Amino acid sequence: MESILQLLQDVRGYASPANIGLALGSLIACAAIYAFYGCIYNIYFHPLSHIPGPFLSRASGIPYTLRLRNGSIAPWIQKLHRTYGDAVRVTPTEVSFISGETAWQDIYGFRIGKHAKTGAYSKDLQWFPKPHNGSYSLVGADEETHSRMRKTMSHAFSDKALREQEYLVQELIDQLIQRLHEKVEEKNPVLDITRWYNYTTFDIVTDLTFGESLHCLRDRGTNPWIDMVFSAPKAIGTLATRRKYPIFDYYDRFTAFFSDNSKTVSQRIAFFKLVTTKVEERIAKQTDRPDFMTHILKNNGIGEKALTRPEIVANSALLLVAGSETTATTLSGATWLMLKNPEVYKKVVAEVRSRFTSQDQITMEEVNKLEYLIVMFQEAFRYYPPVPTGFPRIVPPGGDRISGFYIPEGTSVYVSQHATNHSDRNFADPEAFVPERWLKNPDAKYKNDKQSVVNTFSFGPRACLGKNLAYAEMRLIMAKVLFNFDLELQPESYDWMSRMKVFTLWDKPPLMVSLRPVKR
Repeated sequence: MESILQLLQDVRGYASPANIGLALGSLIACAAIYAFYGCIYNIYFHPLSHIPGPFLSRASGIPYTLRLRNGSIAPWIQKLHRTYGDAVRVTPTEVSFISGETAWQDIYGFRIGKHAKTGAYSKDLQWFPKPHNGSYSLVGADEETHSRMRKTMSHAFSDKALREQEYLVQELIDQLIQRLHEKVEEKNPVLDITRWYNYTTFDIVTDLTFGESLHCLRDRGTNPWIDMVFSAPKAIGTLATRRKYPIFDYYDRFTAFFSDNSKTVSQRIAFFKLVTTKVEERIAKQTDRPDFMTHILKNNGIGEKALTRPEIVANSALLLVAGSETTATTLSGATWLMLKNPEVYKKVVAEVRSRFTSQDQITMEEVNKLEYLIVMFQEAFRYYPPVPTGFPRIVPPGGDRISGFYIPEGTSVYVSQHATNHSDRNFADPEAFVPERWLKNPDAKYKNDKQSVVNTFSFGPRACLGKNLAYAEMRLIMAKVLFNFDLELQPESYDWMSRMKVFTLWDKPPLMVSLRPVKR
């Protein structure tokens, strides 16, 4: 008993305020020393020390992460490439490239030819939150799982499927035109056209995924699903920064005591739950309408080759984001760019209105013959890529050479699309909107443009399955809008693009335009 009492007295002695302060001070000093030597190692001794970049970015991931979280990542990376060249070390373990003519193939391409002996560059899963149901979609799946999923899902995006789905898409685009005419008739010709593009693309993708749209166009108003769709990719950056750099996790936990900062993440959870419910309802219908689910279920394999129910749910969530927000973003960007460049707008309008005499003539087949509309969109992809940053991949064991630079294994690498497309190493007058650069015989000034660097839908075996549907949607929507209306950009949106921020995707302000029905 006496020995126990003596022990307690000793402990109390050690737990004096002075000793506690000394212990905390020692802990902080050790942490500071560890961080200091970590920075020194990253700058001078790390295997990536030969790749140029800002001093602080080579030392720590904090500069990159701060810009990722405040939405200024795209212009920052563009500025870094102007300063440091083709390859930039943006964090101690990440390298961004703009040498797209070689980097796309080196990082994302098929493992053939000189790349045959190089292992596949796997997805950097630090950028992908853990799925709520335990199953990654096509975007985050490993190589074997991705191949199995893609084999089944490709049937939903074949040329045959697209032809079968056209009437579903056309009905909803016609509903958009009807709603826009109603707005004008209500003496309300000024509207945020981005919202209407969102309503349309969201109705289309939910109709094709769930067997029925969520009626954004019918109800002429925002559906809470749209906010959830944007919050889903926005949460990716927030969650990734917390995993990669715990200091931001601690910061978010601390600030949560003073303000609610959980909305973005909680909306992502709610979105996934709603998708699960809608998928179950669609599968239970057992219909043979030519939507995505019919093709997926019809062509699903058996046993280990089959998509599981959680995998179908995960990929349905992916389709809603990739099939709505990015298409609406491109339509919005193309509209603003045309209206800021009147000569381009006049050419597109003239082409559309000279080819068609009635709206029902505007079909998927016919819009693919509108040469100037197509190059206008191609230039919009270059100028305003819907995913402005990169698709991070991990360099395989043994390291590899990317655009001539040796990059050690385990490094996260990507082609930064916005910076690549706005670099004068790749394009003449990169800040000018010039659809003519994509014509078969462009002016001599643009003949040396590196057109191969523009890969809006990614590249290689993981390139987007739905790009042909996206092309068809945006061409149909733009053609029918311009066939029916004259558009005029409103003063409050003159600087629309300069007010953008990036949270995985572009965070777009309202795009205010006035509509005037075309008189024939």
